[in-house]
Amino acid sequence: MAEVINMPRLSDTMEEGTVAKWLKKVGDKIEEGDILAEIETDKATMEFESFNEGTLLYIGIKEGDTAPVDSLLAIIGEKGEDVSGLINSASSDAKEEKEAEAVAKKEEKKEAPKATGATIPDGVEIIKMPRLSDTMEEGTVATWLKKVGDEVEEGDILAEIETDKATMEFESFYSGVLLYVGINEGETAAVDSVLAVIGPKGTDVDAVLSAGAGSDSKEESAPEEAKKAETSSSNGQETAPVTASDGQRIFASPLAKKIAHDKGINLEDVKGSGDQGRIIKKDIEEYQPKQKAAEKAVPAQEKASSPQAVAAPINLPVGQEGTEEVKNSQMRKVIAKRLGESKFSAPHYYLTIEVDMDYAKVSREQINSLPDTKVSFNDMVVKACAMALKKHPQVNTSWNNETTRYNHHVHIGVAVAVDEGLLVPVLKFADQMTLTQIGASVKDLAGKARNKKISPAEMEGSTFTVSNLGMFGISEFTSIINQPNSAILSVGAIVQKPVVKNGQIVVGNTMKVTLACDHRTVDGATGAQFLQTLRAYLENPVTMLA
Repeated sequence: MAEVINMPRLSDTMEEGTVAKWLKKVGDKIEEGDILAEIETDKATMEFESFNEGTLLYIGIKEGDTAPVDSLLAIIGEKGEDVSGLINSASSDAKEEKEAEAVAKKEEKKEAPKATGATIPDGVEIIKMPRLSDTMEEGTVATWLKKVGDEVEEGDILAEIETDKATMEFESFYSGVLLYVGINEGETAAVDSVLAVIGPKGTDVDAVLSAGAGSDSKEESAPEEAKKAETSSSNGQETAPVTASDGQRIFASPLAKKIAHDKGINLEDVKGSGDQGRIIKKDIEEYQPKQKAAEKAVPAQEKASSPQAVAAPINLPVGQEGTEEVKNSQMRKVIAKRLGESKFSAPHYYLTIEVDMDYAKVSREQINSLPDTKVSFNDMVVKACAMALKKHPQVNTSWNNETTRYNHHVHIGVAVAVDEGLLVPVLKFADQMTLTQIGASVKDLAGKARNKKISPAEMEGSTFTVSNLGMFGISEFTSIINQPNSAILSVGAIVQKPVVKNGQIVVGNTMKVTLACDHRTVDGATGAQFLQTLRAYLENPVTMLA
């Protein structure tokens, strides 16, 4: 019997998907587990596999087309089977859903004028800041690819928007002229803030924005109007004029006034580059008080050369102080939030041991001498941790207030530094992987993380984390626990130094590792026993192969 395959929900925030590529065509034989297509979600492009066997009889969504979740994607059945009834049924269901949505939209439009008395003209669309990930609360416009006055077609990329996870292209679902840009490049705004307005040329944008704002409740619109009055004015004139010492008015934007006030800059000293000499934000940010510094330096020199000066003049360095405000990326904000929550909610304590790595170095050289084999010291540490966790299940836990969750599986997160922060890809069932499998998996996941190609599923579910800064020459450090884990291991560099062996001072290779533990789940003795087991594996790598 034929099976209908619908557009899957591949992430918790996915509402629609785009078929990036079909890997099977109509008439092909399908086995359970075969990859049917690559589907682009709101987070990543993911492979979609078949859970059915048979022949691909029908494709409902072509390559490049986008459809809502649960739309008819494909039909799999026996060769020659009649599926026209299933296709017609799916089409009628989709038609009913569209009609229901249309009715709902009409009702919303009818209700809006009752609340405000203002309507948005036909053909005009207010574009809001989209929610591009499940954790996104605000977004930053990295780049506008269209400017006010440009013609926009449905499907054109309007802007690149930086979320807490990646910088993503945001395309237009409407055609028209870009009439208004609500968030400038580099600025950050909350989800659902006005991003842009698209409509026919010559539309009164102020009226559209007023109608859009009026659709909210009075409680919401009042603070918004107050904020708008503080930050901008529609005719480009200030509500509180600034005058110079000679009584002449100084024209400056409200934002320029605020920045100048915060930095202690006198607007009289700034030359405006805006219309009719108006001072704008750029003028304040680029202002260099060179003339003032020179004027202050002259009296200082005159004072030093006066007859009352007894001591010889001291030539002190003269320079200019400078600072720069750089906006935090969404990824950096989320890292700060989650690490802060971990540090201040979980009672951390730290245990450090020094490991003899002489045998580990010899073992690694022998392993890497094999053809097509490449194993790092970090791979050996991950393997040792995975095996030690099986012997010390108390460390492989999560605190849930009323209960402690014991994880019978071992999923190890490996911290990877990227340009904008830190990502933690996860090795699933690491205790069952060989050293070469661990090495290949870490290399693959780290590459995806640095290229922003890693999927959310590949960063979820860790039960323990390893962070290694040894390659940077750091001999010892501590890490913040990656919740909901109970522990994280910090791995330092291998250092060659004098050590005592059999009563003799010889040259040895040692490495310090520090275990950060959540005292709610892992007691000191438990953490110490885990490190003893870890040391035994690392100092005798052959035991990891037994």
